Amino acid sequence: MELSAKGRNVIVTGGSQGLGLATAVAYAKAGANVAILARRPGPLEEARAQIAAVSSGKVSAVACDVASAADLERAHAEVVKAIGEVDILVNNAGKAQAFAFEGISDEVWQSDIDLKLFAAIRLTRLVWPGMKARRWGRVINVLNTFSKAPGAGTAPTSVTRAAGLALTKVLGTEGAPHNILVNALLVGLIESEQTHRFHQAHGADRPYDEFAAEMGRKIPMGRIGRAEEFASTALFLGSDAASYLTGTAINVDGGSCPVV
Repeated sequence: MELSAKGRNVIVTGGSQGLGLATAVAYAKAGANVAILARRPGPLEEARAQIAAVSSGKVSAVACDVASAADLERAHAEVVKAIGEVDILVNNAGKAQAFAFEGISDEVWQSDIDLKLFAAIRLTRLVWPGMKARRWGRVINVLNTFSKAPGAGTAPTSVTRAAGLALTKVLGTEGAPHNILVNALLVGLIESEQTHRFHQAHGADRPYDEFAAEMGRKIPMGRIGRAEEFASTALFLGSDAASYLTGTAINVDGGSCPVV
């Protein structure tokens, strides 16, 4: 089945690398106009060029700190000017922060909430009225499997992502009468900049491929995932093929999460 997003306007936050970039590329290949948001201008421009190379539509890259309400409003206005009103929003911005509870300061808690929860709330609030007026919209919240199955030492990420799961259900229910479909993708172990950083921190004495293969053996499918596999699922959720799917969360984890 070939999935199409032809003529749709898409925002991907955290779109300059990893899963966000792979998702933006997938949508561009499927015919969408794509805007990516990220903080660093250098990687952002490199990502824009990579997306433009496979795109037949408009491509925009806007430097933005999604943890800032004012910056999000500015970036949203720039995106609308560049590619038009947003049809599909992929809330992907975030970073892994997992510590023992006693050592987490108020500042770390607040920064995690601003980056992972409030960013999604604020940007969704900006695009929601237009989706509602057009009676068509898709919101995809990228979370992780800790939001369903948290463990010791996984805060603040697991707590913030669990709030994102609740937000997904609320929005899925409220958006359904207006054909705004809201779903979450829960990431397991997928190759990205984070896995490479983990390798440098915990296994730099071994080649990355050997380190990754060892991590993959702990997963039922026997390997870590690829960013392109995640992006294909994100593209499905934004397409008309997923027209009766809302308010749900899909594990993209090779079967490793103990909770369905």
